[in-house]
Amino acid sequence: MNHSNPDSHANHHNHNHEDHYSAKKLPQMVSFVCAAPAARQVTLVGDFNDWHPESFPMKRHTDGTWLLQIPLGHGDHHYQFLVDGKPVLDPRALGVARDESDQKVSLVQVV
Repeated sequence: MNHSNPDSHANHHNHNHEDHYSAKKLPQMVSFVCAAPAARQVTLVGDFNDWHPESFPMKRHTDGTWLLQIPLGHGDHHYQFLVDGKPVLDPRALGVARDESDQKVSLVQVV
């Protein structure tokens, strides 16, 4: 029994170390949700796509929410939704930040 516990602990430790290292190195899938039932089009813009309005169109679901999953690298990212071309903050965001033009933007953190 003493023999199997150290092996189990060592394997568990190595596994966690690899997961931790991989998680820092690889992008993670992040889900964005925008509730805009009356919208004709919703897109996601942010520092991860140079605020380009056509890069990330969101998909409308029957309940009126718009969804999109994208891979983001480690760190803080600023973004907004464009609802029929109008910038909208994400009420589910981690917080609100300011962009280079001192405009309010939503904040998401990938750890």
